Parts: sequence; C-alpha cells; structure tokens
Amino acid sequence: MKCYVCAQEGYDSEAVAICIVCGMGVCMKHAIREEQEMWEGGYPFPAKKVSKTLPRILCPDCYEAVKRS
Repeated sequence: MKCYVCAQEGYDSEAVAICIVCGMGVCMKHAIREEQEMWEGGYPFPAKKVSKTLPRILCPDCYEAVKRS
C-alpha cells in the first residue's frame, strides 16, 4: 500500500499505517499517533471513561478534524 498524501504530492512512498478514521494509507512522515480516550459501557451510550488511553494512528486531515471537535 502506498501513502495517499505522498501520492497527491507526486511522491511514491510505502504506507506504514492506516488512518483509523478514513482508512487512508500513510507513511511515517504523515502518520500521526494520538492517544485517544476510551469509554466502556453498553448500548445506547458509553457509561464511563476508562483511566487508560489507547494509541491511534491518524492521517493529517483526520487529525485536524478531531482536534477541532
């Protein structure tokens, strides 16, 4: 799989991760590791926040969107 961001910029690089939000392949330069809060509980809403975070990989566009919300 190739890095989608690099391909848009005219470069060719191998992807090392997939964005957890949009599924885009990203290389080391464009992969952003973000610690996300975890919630546990049942349907229909999460009941409580878990004390530990979970690492997630995001592409630059989804990282900006998550940070704005």
